Amino acid sequence: MKTYSLKIDPLTNEEYFEVCVKGQQLLNDPSLNKGSAFTEDERISLGLAGLLRPRLSDIETQRERNYEMYERKHDDIEKYIYLQSLLNRNETLFYSVLCANLTQMLPIVYTPTVGKACLMLSHITRDFRGIYISPENIGSIDKIFQEVSLPEVSLIVVTDGERILGLGDLGSDGMGIPVGKINLYVAAGGLHPACCLPVCLDVGTNNERLINDPLYLGHCGKRLEGKEYDEFIERFVLGVKRNFPHALLQWEDFAKHKAFKLLERYRDRILSFNDDIQGTGSVSLAALISAMKIKKQRFNDQRFVVVGMGQAGTGIASNIRRMLIEEGASEEEAQSKLFAFDVPGLLVDDTPGLTEPQKLYVQKRSNLATWKLESPGTITLMDVVRNAKPTVLIGVTATNGLFNAEVLGQMAKNDERPIIFALSNPTSKSECTAEEVAIATKGKGLVATGSPFTPFMYEGKEFVTSQCNNMFIFPGVGLGALVSKASKITTKMFLQASKALSEFVTDEQRAKNMLLPDLTNIRKVSAHVAKAVAIEARESGLGRILSDEELARVIEKAQWEPHYYPYKPKEGG
Repeated sequence: MKTYSLKIDPLTNEEYFEVCVKGQQLLNDPSLNKGSAFTEDERISLGLAGLLRPRLSDIETQRERNYEMYERKHDDIEKYIYLQSLLNRNETLFYSVLCANLTQMLPIVYTPTVGKACLMLSHITRDFRGIYISPENIGSIDKIFQEVSLPEVSLIVVTDGERILGLGDLGSDGMGIPVGKINLYVAAGGLHPACCLPVCLDVGTNNERLINDPLYLGHCGKRLEGKEYDEFIERFVLGVKRNFPHALLQWEDFAKHKAFKLLERYRDRILSFNDDIQGTGSVSLAALISAMKIKKQRFNDQRFVVVGMGQAGTGIASNIRRMLIEEGASEEEAQSKLFAFDVPGLLVDDTPGLTEPQKLYVQKRSNLATWKLESPGTITLMDVVRNAKPTVLIGVTATNGLFNAEVLGQMAKNDERPIIFALSNPTSKSECTAEEVAIATKGKGLVATGSPFTPFMYEGKEFVTSQCNNMFIFPGVGLGALVSKASKITTKMFLQASKALSEFVTDEQRAKNMLLPDLTNIRKVSAHVAKAVAIEARESGLGRILSDEELARVIEKAQWEPHYYPYKPKEGG
């Protein structure tokens, strides 16, 4: 049941909410609750008289009060719980607090703290948010979606919880990820929270810890697989198409073998993308473009090693390959410059068990005949770094310390200004730290990480680490696709998003070896990325025919700032 709708007064042109609920029910609705900010007229007309203390507070005063309480929490999980409780009490105020303190609170509402929260979500859950679809209720999916109280759903972030960050199968405790991603869509991209729906496909878990935990709140059966799983996903997607035909669907934290299949199966059937594959690949490409500007070199001047060929690694490798070819390399030349490393070691043409996406990045065994190996028959990461002499090393392995002093030292020998991306998160899973790169390369390495690292001093100079945060890309891509009314999201849209993001890095920032812009400008970055995506949608015949200036105006108007609308009761309600 829809609890409110946005209206415009025909006389005054004032925007207001026409509200269908009153009294305590209104206070219990986080999308409508204004707490002490309800006006005297609203308190009388909406049945709130006597339910609130008499003094009125504006949103700035409320924000100050809640930040004071936030600061009293000295543990990151307690801060996470507090902010989620605020979100489930008063959405507008939550986003006002978050936007005003985004740099400080980002590591709390998302990585790394959200990973810790997901590990114990059944134990710390106070309220339920979003929609849980399970084998027991999939048959009622239309009724479930029709009961969503949001006035219009434009964005759905969905996970099945099988590969949460670098933490593995967390079942429905993985719901913290869609909720967190929507927090970022609103704070960074400016989407209105009233159009964003987090969804967990609770298809079971194979995690024995959760199955044996009496406090676990999810479906305790083994995970659906094979045909049953495929049919479940199909029923979910068809339900989305029937009930939210214009919504963008973002696939989030699915297992590798399922993520690629789902992306390919549905990318042309529904407006959708996979942030782990395409978002990570896009933000990494933007950082690499910035690094090339600093080095005053081209992609074809480099040799690349990507370690960890799952969703993120494959997405990154795909973008590197695309840039090499765009610069004029042939398919074979591009393949020769890109070395892919995974659990079996270096991927070569006779490596067994390769996925279809991985097969694009194999090296020919015959080309490695002259390599000197530490142990014949096995090609280690150190073998690759020594023999291929890469100038770029990228890790997405969730293996802490994989890029040790020996590996980093060899990278420093390979190139005067090596590029090192340690992209795994949370922080405890990072392949190395930015400080370790600085020590190994005498401060000349160009670094990006997946998790936030605090600035550090090396030889009297402060180093600021660029975080390859997907937040630089996915909110802008989503916003651009929605405002342009794109029918699908293409690879070229992500390529244009990468270029637009790199354009936002200033000369002054590049002089400090920053590869990505400052997060304090994230709203402007998202708008710039959204415009690039919308222009590409238009040029490819997939989006609205608006001029660049018109698209910029539409995007600016679409970016919501947290504030309270006036309320009026629904006539006859």
